[in-house]
Amino acid sequence: MFKLLLLPSLLLALLFSSLCLAWSATADATTVALDRAPARQVVVGVEGDRGNGFTVVHADGSSISPPTDSEALAECGEYDDQLDRVRCRVEVRTWYRDLGDLKRSLAWVRSHR
Repeated sequence: MFKLLLLPSLLLALLFSSLCLAWSATADATTVALDRAPARQVVVGVEGDRGNGFTVVHADGSSISPPTDSEALAECGEYDDQLDRVRCRVEVRTWYRDLGDLKRSLAWVRSHR
């Protein structure tokens, strides 16, 4: 009877210790990955428009200025494959639509403080 209970108990203990080791290893890997992750930049302003280009201003004072809509669409025309050109145009339109939405959202927040 004792031997019959010993085997399941050993298997359960082995399974539990394996799970604990696996959990501690993933927790350490996650901590290391989070320590190495760069801080996300906070957008505090968006200036410009679709035709003249946007400038995205970050909280740390840095800024980026993506190409204007016409420049970006001209670059899309350089792809050989039609599917790649269409994909590029959709990405450009989505990028500028989202920048416009972000600009309107920031203006709304500033006006409702």
